Amino acid sequence: MWRVIFCLLPVPACADALITNRVIKAGEVIEITDLSVIQANIPGTASDPARVAGQEARVMLYPGRPIRDDQVGPPTVIARNQVVSLSYISGTLAISTDGRALDRGAAGDVIRVVNLSSRNTVHGRVMPDGTVRVSPSEG
Repeated sequence: MWRVIFCLLPVPACADALITNRVIKAGEVIEITDLSVIQANIPGTASDPARVAGQEARVMLYPGRPIRDDQVGPPTVIARNQVVSLSYISGTLAISTDGRALDRGAAGDVIRVVNLSSRNTVHGRVMPDGTVRVSPSEG
């Protein structure tokens, strides 16, 4: 009678990693054609081209180097020093004015804005349409 003994040896798992095909400057939106997939087991790197395409590079990305998850993020909607529409809505009260962004931000980010009328600095949430909404909890 034959006995078979299986020996379990650790085998490195091969996973996909994304690299860029060209230099992508910080602040530039990444296109699907800018990406290639390689076989590499590198923790913390992006692996899904669909999730990275359309994102903004937070730092300069170089060709052939794996893209880390923290190097990309949602595209900036508001640039620093941009004049933006500020709005405050509480119940039936709605106030709108202009402000100057002190930070850059993507939709959903909380940024500082100077109210151009009062010169007060407030915090507000960036809306997808490029406006900033101030609420009692952020303001």
